[in-house]
Amino acid sequence: MTDHVQDQEMEIEALEAILMDEFSEIHSSESGLNTSDRCYQVTISPQDDDEDESTTTPVQLALIFSHTEKYPDEPPLLNVKSVRGIPTGDLKILKEKLEREASENLGMAMVYTLVSSAKEWLCERFAQDAGNENAEEEEIAKDDIIVPHGEPVTIDTFLAWRERFEAELALERAKLMPEAALAAPKEKKVTGRQWFESGRAAAKSAAPITDGSDEEDEEDIDFDDDDFEDDEDDMLEHYLKSDSSSHSSRMAN
Repeated sequence: MTDHVQDQEMEIEALEAILMDEFSEIHSSESGLNTSDRCYQVTISPQDDDEDESTTTPVQLALIFSHTEKYPDEPPLLNVKSVRGIPTGDLKILKEKLEREASENLGMAMVYTLVSSAKEWLCERFAQDAGNENAEEEEIAKDDIIVPHGEPVTIDTFLAWRERFEAELALERAKLMPEAALAAPKEKKVTGRQWFESGRAAAKSAAPITDGSDEEDEEDIDFDDDDFEDDEDDMLEHYLKSDSSSHSSRMAN
C-alpha cells in the first residue's frame, strides 16, 4: 500500500528547498479551494530571478494547491490567482491547462512540473503582449513619420505643369482687366499697299506737320519688307502706264 502522506510531505520539503521565498503555506480560507486541509501557494513571475522586475511588465501569478487524500494517485486541488496584471479570462485558460497536465502525471509528484508549466505559459503570454505593444509603438512611430506624396518631377510633368500654370495666370490677368478692354476689337493690321491706296498717304502729305504726328502714324501703321517690295512694283507699273498714256496723247495732238 502506497504511503500517500509520506509522499506528500517529501514533496513539500522539496518545494520549500527549491522555491524558497516563492513558496508559502496559506490558510484554507484564502485559497479559494473547497477544503479545510493544508494549502500552499507558489508565486510565479515571468522573468528569471536575475532579471530586474522594474524593466519588465508587472505581471505575477499565484498557483495554489492542496493535496488530496490519495495524491499523487489523484490530481491535487488547484487554483490560480492574479497577483498583478493578469486578466480573469487568462486565469481560466491556465487553470484548465494545469488540470489536464495533472491528469497526465498521476502516480508521481507533479506540483513542481505544474509550477514550471505555469511559468512557461506566463512567459509566453508576457512575450506575446510585449510583442503586441512593440508592434503598436512601431505603428505609432510610422504614423509620426511624414511621407512625401505625389508623382516624381520629370521634364514632361514640369512642362505640363508650366502650361497649366501659364493658362491659369492668363485667366487671372483677364479677370483683372476692364470689360471694355476685353470687348473692344483689335485694330486690323494695315499693310503698306493698303495704306497707300486708301488715300491716307495723300492726306498725310497735305496735312500740316505737328509735333507728335509722326509718332502717332508710326503707331497706326505696320510696314513689312514684303509690303514695300509689292508697293514698289505696283508703283512702277502704275507709273509706266500713266507715262505711256501721256505720250500717246501728245502724239495725237
